[in-house]
Amino acid sequence: GKLWMLQTRTGKRNGIAAVTMAVEMVQEGMISREEALLRVSPDQLDEWLHPRLDVHHERQATILAKGLPAGPGGGTGQIVLSADKAEAWAAEGKTCVLVREETSPEDVHGMHAATAILTARGGMTSHAALVARGWGKCCVVGCQDLEFDEENLSVKIGSDIFQEGDWISLNGSKGTVYAGHMKLEEANPASNPAYATLMEWADEFRRLDVLTNADSPEDAARARNFGAQGIGLCRTEHMFFEPERILAVRRMILSDSEVERRAALDELLPFQQQDFEALLETMEGQSVTIRLLDPPFHEFMTLNAEQMAELSVASGHSVEFIEHRIEQLHETNPMLGQRGCRLGVAYPEIVEMQARAIFEATSNLVARGVDVHTEVMIPLVSDVNEFGNQEAVVRRVAQEIQQRTGQKFSYHVGTMLELPRACLTADRIANKAEFFSFGTNDLTQTTFGFSRDDVGGFLPYYLSGNILPADPFQKLDVEGVGQLIQMATEKGRAVRPEIRIGICGEHGGEPSSIDFCHRTGLDYVSCSPFRVPVARLAAAHAAIRHKG
Repeated sequence: GKLWMLQTRTGKRNGIAAVTMAVEMVQEGMISREEALLRVSPDQLDEWLHPRLDVHHERQATILAKGLPAGPGGGTGQIVLSADKAEAWAAEGKTCVLVREETSPEDVHGMHAATAILTARGGMTSHAALVARGWGKCCVVGCQDLEFDEENLSVKIGSDIFQEGDWISLNGSKGTVYAGHMKLEEANPASNPAYATLMEWADEFRRLDVLTNADSPEDAARARNFGAQGIGLCRTEHMFFEPERILAVRRMILSDSEVERRAALDELLPFQQQDFEALLETMEGQSVTIRLLDPPFHEFMTLNAEQMAELSVASGHSVEFIEHRIEQLHETNPMLGQRGCRLGVAYPEIVEMQARAIFEATSNLVARGVDVHTEVMIPLVSDVNEFGNQEAVVRRVAQEIQQRTGQKFSYHVGTMLELPRACLTADRIANKAEFFSFGTNDLTQTTFGFSRDDVGGFLPYYLSGNILPADPFQKLDVEGVGQLIQMATEKGRAVRPEIRIGICGEHGGEPSSIDFCHRTGLDYVSCSPFRVPVARLAAAHAAIRHKG
């Protein structure tokens, strides 16, 4: 009366089937919840969250080129070579793929309009990759088999030449590029209650909190719907590129006196305050960590002739003066140049404006009875004195607003640890900082001495030759970068036992990196909105595997 199986193989199944089977087997009493969770790979959840290329069509297609899988899911559309044209085509109802050498913050409107993004340069933490993952948009970066012919509005992909308007398809989970228009299978996690059940079980077992990296109320609301417990990183610079703001930012950069800079910053203040008020209200009851201005000035000053003429009229400076100022801003290695807290030390009025916007927003919401948890993050600190310099400005402004409004509110001031020296001196920094957040993108960059934007040129050789086991910008380098994180965590807690510590780099959504964070005793991980479910399940896996 018994059937004996003499030989078996693991059944192949997609993510949707894996989740459904695991939950049903628990409900039928065949396996435990722990086993059900472990049977589903965190990366399989991507199939629930993103559209993907039709499996049968993709199997029969020939790969044109490969790059780095920077934004999961599938995308298909007509090739468009400029952000402005992508926006215009989308307005006409066209579906397009934005193909660029690389993207900058000024391309955001076109990136938003496109169904997918393909770039020749950049790594897993490049501008295109970060923006695409935040929006859940298909993206392939660092595809070196791209050659652009702007004069003829064409691009060579591999050995084939495509004109603007030709169709291509991308698999952002694999980093592959195909010719033609492929069918997409839409994602709909709400269509199956097994998904919600599995995520509830994951939350029961995990110890790590899962926060999100979000810069807008829309991203924040999306992340909250995915189960985020707060915002671990709000990049304030992303708020500066709106058309009505960027001119004021550029006028501030062109100013040669504090009076002129303050006049331009005064124009930005109400915009920033509105931004922060909306973000804090969206995340009511949860913490929101706002990072002060981080990128170097040159990122705001990439101008074409038309933009330079417009800025000349708005600022009262000649085009020649603007060109000279842009030359002055040039840095040989801007990622190691004047950015982060170094900008705030040189121009404290910038920190003052942002702090005023943050605390005016906080005060207004508290007065309305909104439960607000505000945290201010000082970026790129390498010495406790840098932190102390910037913290003093932030706390002075907070005190001024409390005295003027009579409205009391609580807040925390902490820092992003993204430089080796900051990790080595974390005990000294913890004397002042109320929280640590490891910026693992830059910490990886500064530990290895790799440029995260240019690593695609040689990293494939390192991976194929087994020099490195994985891309360190995708999976946390536990032996090197991880050692710095562990050291800084121990040093910080030796001085301030209650200090809250987490990571907010892209590793915050990667399963093996999350496992390391659990083992190291961190309090939270913060990741892109669409990676929140992945992080929740990965955190549960870590808790189950390392129980006791």
